[in-house]
Amino acid sequence: MTEKQYTPDKQKPIEKKQKIAPAPIKTEKKEEAKEEIKEQEKKVESAETKPEEEKKKGKKKEIPKKDKAIVRGNDLRISKKHSMAICDYIRGKKIENMTADLEKVVSLKRPIPMKGEIPHRKGNLMSGRYPVNASKVFIKLLRTLSANCSVNSVDNPIITVAIANDASRPFKRGGSMRFKRTNVYLEARENKKEIKEKK
Repeated sequence: MTEKQYTPDKQKPIEKKQKIAPAPIKTEKKEEAKEEIKEQEKKVESAETKPEEEKKKGKKKEIPKKDKAIVRGNDLRISKKHSMAICDYIRGKKIENMTADLEKVVSLKRPIPMKGEIPHRKGNLMSGRYPVNASKVFIKLLRTLSANCSVNSVDNPIITVAIANDASRPFKRGGSMRFKRTNVYLEARENKKEIKEKK
């Protein structure tokens, strides 16, 4: 309701608005909102405490057992010819024995057999050489392969696949010659023959 009031100077009525009091908020709605907030907080706390409780109980996720372990070496700065000879020498043998043999190659005590017009070496019935740089790289690859075997739970591993391929070879300064680059792929699996013999 508005009341009209006349001023002495101007005969136009002025309307005065009565203040309307705000409606009181129901207490029931407030209580419901508080209960909903408490329920949401409980859900969040339960979600946070579940993983902690599982850790305390000692539940561990079972890692599926794999039948092989793999190592890839991309764009390695070694000769493809030497790496192919090392792959032929490594294939079908144990990782531990091959790391020991390659360490002997680095110290020039054991040659690696190679095909072609290459002179014969002491302790080797056929022609061979001492690829020191390539053998250093292969030692690192074999150590990572043995670590992958332990992670994948491959027992008594043997190198089944050893491949060396050409990688992208960048040009040297001048553009007439290229650098040596090689890709290496090694794969190890369980030695089932020895496991059967032990049984």
